[in-house]
Amino acid sequence: MEGISVEKPSAVIFDLDGVLVDTAKYHYQAWKELASEMGFSFTEKENERLKGVSRMDSLNILLEIGGVQLTETDKLKLASQKNKHYVSLISKMDTSEILPGVSEFLIELKQKKIPVVLGSASKNAKRILKQINLLPLFDSIIDGTNVAKAKPDPEVFVLGAQAVDADPSSCVVFEDAQSGIEAAKKAGMYVIAVGEKGILKGADDYIISMSEMSLNRLLRR
Repeated sequence: MEGISVEKPSAVIFDLDGVLVDTAKYHYQAWKELASEMGFSFTEKENERLKGVSRMDSLNILLEIGGVQLTETDKLKLASQKNKHYVSLISKMDTSEILPGVSEFLIELKQKKIPVVLGSASKNAKRILKQINLLPLFDSIIDGTNVAKAKPDPEVFVLGAQAVDADPSSCVVFEDAQSGIEAAKKAGMYVIAVGEKGILKGADDYIISMSEMSLNRLLRR
């Protein structure tokens, strides 16, 4: 990495989907079922456009793909319908769905008293963390119930830093979506992308999975 530092970050902020757990597959199943009910197909490639995007914005993208126009009232009904199906899917989640390296790294951060924050567009984030027994490891949860603006707006990360009285310039963010990387950079934070460098642009560092991350590597960023 460029620029060696041994200072502890003032906070570490994690996205949820694709970083801590793979709930993207459940989102995809729920959106795909909704599209099917409206009479059009929805592919995994098209689902990439929904990563890191709020529920209503995701619905608007889905409707655009299907060439469907609806009133705001009907959109709210569909968003609720999708969420009910999604919740039924995630209600079956357990600790086996925590991605490799996540639990160990979170425990390391807690042992060093580094604030741990969730910064996610999901309105079900707290439910998921509770389901997989990670909730006690987080000092603050900033999710779709707290924010008005979706990524790439930096609001979720700005609020995350404020929640633990952290200096944004010394916060580290883990993200797997382009919109999330852009949001974190706008907030003035150091971003570690979880994914391919050729696909995700603009991050400060890259890992393929959290299993590559350790406290020592984080401190030497």
